[in-house]
Amino acid sequence: MESVKGKILKIYISNTDKFRHRPLYEVIVYAAKRYGLAGATATRGYMGFGASSKVTNAKFWEITEKVPVVVEIIDTDEKIEHFKSVLMAYIEKIPTGCLVTSENIEIVLIKKGQKKKRWL
Repeated sequence: MESVKGKILKIYISNTDKFRHRPLYEVIVYAAKRYGLAGATATRGYMGFGASSKVTNAKFWEITEKVPVVVEIIDTDEKIEHFKSVLMAYIEKIPTGCLVTSENIEIVLIKKGQKKKRWL
């Protein structure tokens, strides 16, 4: 397979950010799926800070602590650019801060797995 030019979109938010009473990271991942993007991953951070926040960190005994979340979405330039306009509608409605970046990448391999056969 030849490599393909693509983009990675990264959204830096907090696990406490909400959109219509749902976690924002969850809303973004489901929206990426709905718009047919190749893949999305939400990763919870252990420690971080933003432009208008203090340093936060997750300790194993503090389950409800506010921590950073990074949502990464990968696809072709065209699909990412279209999804960015969709994403901005969500981002503009939240009262909290965030950071959105995109960068060009080279997609080396996309391999779909096979679904497991279930025996009844």
